[in-house]
Amino acid sequence: MSILKVIPPLEDARILVHSCCAPCSGAILECLVENGFRPAVFFSNSNIYPREEYNLRLREIRRYAEKMGLEIIDDVYDHAAWAECVRGHENDPERGPRCLKCFRFRLDRAVAWAGANGFNVLTTTLASSRWKSLEQVDEAGRAACEGSGVVWWSMNWRKGGLQQRRGEIIREQQFYNQTYCGCEFSKNGYICSR
Repeated sequence: MSILKVIPPLEDARILVHSCCAPCSGAILECLVENGFRPAVFFSNSNIYPREEYNLRLREIRRYAEKMGLEIIDDVYDHAAWAECVRGHENDPERGPRCLKCFRFRLDRAVAWAGANGFNVLTTTLASSRWKSLEQVDEAGRAACEGSGVVWWSMNWRKGGLQQRRGEIIREQQFYNQTYCGCEFSKNGYICSR
């Protein structure tokens, strides 16, 4: 059980959670449900390569969202469009400009879907991984939401016991726990989920 009490930025929040993977999503979704919210889960990760890896990660988050009774939306997988977005940044280090562009690409898609489907608050599970820059995630989220009518929920989803709960849920659910962020350029960079 989560111990963190959360308050979204709008009183009448209809929350869309951009999900990067099940391991990063577990504690966040549990926390939101325990706080009385019923977020929808938006899986938009055209960065993930190869497609088989994408399918595996989608299957895991779908399994968890369905177990929690949450709607899950699988965005269009368009690795070519994502690759064009980060072109010229293939050799950037992790947490470099490529990651910021990647976050913005995915969160732009989440904002577009949210706005078209009546959701007014967006947050992301990217803010749960200790391997990601919270500043980059926040910058991408603010930029994606600017002028859209969707409010960015800047949240450090690592605090309040959620980092520990994240590990417990990974074990309890026996999640597939990937060893790289997702894109082909991150494979040699670091282990993201462990």
